[in-house]
Amino acid sequence: MSNRWWEITVICDPTFEESIFWRLDQFGCSGTVIQIGKEALGQRPLDQWELEQKLQNQTQSTSTINAYISDLKSTATDLDGLNSAIQTDALAQGISSPQVSWQLIEEEDWASGWKDYWQPQEIGDRFLIYPAWWEVPQNPERLLMRLDPGAAFGTGTHPTTQLCLESLERYLPTQEDAAEVAIADIGCGSGILSLGAMLLGVENIIAVDNDPLATKTFRSNLQLNQVEPNHVVIKEGSIAEIAALPTKYNGVVCNILAKIIVQLFSQFNQITEQGSWAILSGILIEKQADEIIELAAEYGWQLESSQERQDWCCLNLRRL
Repeated sequence: MSNRWWEITVICDPTFEESIFWRLDQFGCSGTVIQIGKEALGQRPLDQWELEQKLQNQTQSTSTINAYISDLKSTATDLDGLNSAIQTDALAQGISSPQVSWQLIEEEDWASGWKDYWQPQEIGDRFLIYPAWWEVPQNPERLLMRLDPGAAFGTGTHPTTQLCLESLERYLPTQEDAAEVAIADIGCGSGILSLGAMLLGVENIIAVDNDPLATKTFRSNLQLNQVEPNHVVIKEGSIAEIAALPTKYNGVVCNILAKIIVQLFSQFNQITEQGSWAILSGILIEKQADEIIELAAEYGWQLESSQERQDWCCLNLRRL
C-alpha cells in the first residue's frame, strides 16, 4: 500500500465545477472537497474519501477543489496530462483558465482532518445538522440529525444539500402528511436527505447509491440517529433497483450531477404515479436548469418552484 497521495488543487470559476468533477472522476481520484469563496465549505459527489480544508484569500467568484489519488495510480506526467485536459475543456467552454497544482502528501490522519472545521449547522426552519463527534445538546429546539459522512457525499454544507432539505420541509409540513408519503432517494450518499425525511415523519423510503461505501455510511448513520431501520430499504445501485420493486413512490429526491439526472429522467415515470413530486438538485442555474425543466416537461412533469443559492438551484417538480 502507498503511504503517499497526490493532492490536486484546482481554482476555477464555479460554473466550471461540473467539468472538473467529471475529469477528476475519470482520472481515478478517490475523493474531493470544495470551498466556494471564503464562506461556504461543501462537497460534491465523487467516490470515497472526503476532507475539509481551510482556504484563504479567495473571493466568492472562485471555487477551490481538492482531490486525492494514490501515488501508485498516477505519476507527475499523468498529472501534466490531466492539467492539459482541464485547460482544453476550459478553452472550449469559454471559461477563464483554471489554476491547477499538485503536491505529494504523507498518509497521516488526513482522512479525518476535515472534522476540525465542520461545525453544527441550522438548515431551513427545522433541521439542525450535528457532527457525530460532538456532544449531543440537551433539548434541541430543532430536529437534530447526527452525521458522520465518512466516505460519502452529504454533510449539509453544500448549497445543493441545503436546498433539498428546505424543499423537503415544504413538501412534508406535518407528521400526518409525511406518514402518507413513500420516497425514493436516488444517489443517497451519507443518507442525509432520507434521514431528513424520516425526521419529518416519512416511514417508507428506498435509498440507492452505486457506491458501496455510501450505503455502508448510511447504515451507520441510521444507527447513530437511532432511527427505525424498517422505515428504509438501502440498496447498492441506481434507479433500476427501485423500478424492480412493485411500490410506486409519490416523492423523489435526487441530489447528484445534472448530467446523471438527464440520463435517469426517462425512468422516473416507472417509479412514480400521477401527482408525485420530485426534488432535484446538483444543477447549475445558468447552464443546466432550463435543459432539465424542458426534459421534465417531455415526460409530463411540471415545474412548481425553484430555489437558488450561489450558482446552484433546486427544482421542485410535479408529475401531471
